[in-house]
Amino acid sequence: MTRPDPRTARLRRHTARLGRHPVPLGRRSVATLLLTSFVGVTAFGWPLLAATDSALVGHAKDAPWLFALLLPLLLAVVIAQISEGRAAGGGAPGLDAKAVALLGVLAAAGAALRPLGAGTAGLEPMFFLMVLAGRVLGPGFGFVLGSLSMFASALLTGGVGPWLPFQMLAMGWVCLGAGLLPGAAGLRGRRELALLAVYGATAAILYGTIMNLQGWPYIAGLASSISFVPGDPVSANLVRFAVYCLTTSLGWDLPRAVLTVTLCLTLGTPVLRALRRATRRAAFAAPVEFNPPERTP
Repeated sequence: MTRPDPRTARLRRHTARLGRHPVPLGRRSVATLLLTSFVGVTAFGWPLLAATDSALVGHAKDAPWLFALLLPLLLAVVIAQISEGRAAGGGAPGLDAKAVALLGVLAAAGAALRPLGAGTAGLEPMFFLMVLAGRVLGPGFGFVLGSLSMFASALLTGGVGPWLPFQMLAMGWVCLGAGLLPGAAGLRGRRELALLAVYGATAAILYGTIMNLQGWPYIAGLASSISFVPGDPVSANLVRFAVYCLTTSLGWDLPRAVLTVTLCLTLGTPVLRALRRATRRAAFAAPVEFNPPERTP
């Protein structure tokens, strides 16, 4: 009975891991993602806790500071994935040159897709690509991809403003959630497409809701039933916020959700195959070994 080649066994184990996510998410990555999300939730929600006599003038003053903090945190996520990928992946780096190249290509594709529908009833075709890429490549990779795609699209369309860091955080969360969906290793076919379509619709609506929270407290001239009242209980302001979303932005969020569902169901299969084929050919999970040169007789 012949003994199996240990290198072949290791490659099979890494290939099995690739079926889950080719870029692993370890403890350092989880810690940096939690820290980044905590900063984001604080940035979005602090106006709800503002006192009655506070001067709410918008995010023009705090957005540059948030942006300056967000970039190092994104870099920290990348560094954490690189540093602990060897431990999490059993010998393969979490983010190597090939993964960074794929990250750049997907971010450029997402940035190019966004202007195709931006400004037209909320239609944004980049959402379906972000959801599918996050599904295939994992939550850590997805968070960085979503943030970079939004940043690149803002540079491409001239949409740089106080809202940009909030858009980067919100899109990062969309991709992160796609990477956390169940069944990454075995769920395929129509059931996977249905799961991604439902998540895509939910994420599209939640994205609009979160971005409403970024600007709603600073909009003046609204009716008292939907305007933000500094110093009021959070529960009362949240009720007004829900009414505000239903009466103002839902007409934009629903078309975005419908388009995301349509693209996931119609283009999901070939895009998922292409992404998974790219990760296999890039061999993120292949163990790196250095063999001594053979001696010539």
